[in-house]
Amino acid sequence: MSEKYEVGRELTGKVTGIQPYGAFVALDENTQGLVHISEITHGYVKDVSEHLAVGDEVKVKVLSVDEEAGKISLSIKATQEAPEVTEAPARPKKERKPRPQVNKEQQQIQLDATNASGFNTLKDKLEDWIKQSSDREKLLKK
Repeated sequence: MSEKYEVGRELTGKVTGIQPYGAFVALDENTQGLVHISEITHGYVKDVSEHLAVGDEVKVKVLSVDEEAGKISLSIKATQEAPEVTEAPARPKKERKPRPQVNKEQQQIQLDATNASGFNTLKDKLEDWIKQSSDREKLLKK
């Protein structure tokens, strides 16, 4: 088998079966190999049957031969020229608005305003909770 089907050799075969993971290709009456889904064509292949059908004659390249297991790995895309890579159109960049510079005094004023609008620091809230708790205890004693 290795003499007839050596790695790198290009052959013509016939598709004999389609599976979700690839296609089986008969190289002669007694030998067939597998073209894995990733070796069918350049680019993404979702469904093998969209690219190949049983009975199709295809040109393949031998990728590997495992004589012990009796398996031959084939590639169709290795027989094809890779498409030219074109860069995707650049997305327009969003304009960044410059952040206004804020000094420490302004930051403290902003923090105080935030706290006044209902957002308290944990320290402030803890003091409120302690006061509420002691008020509750006083009410329960009465």
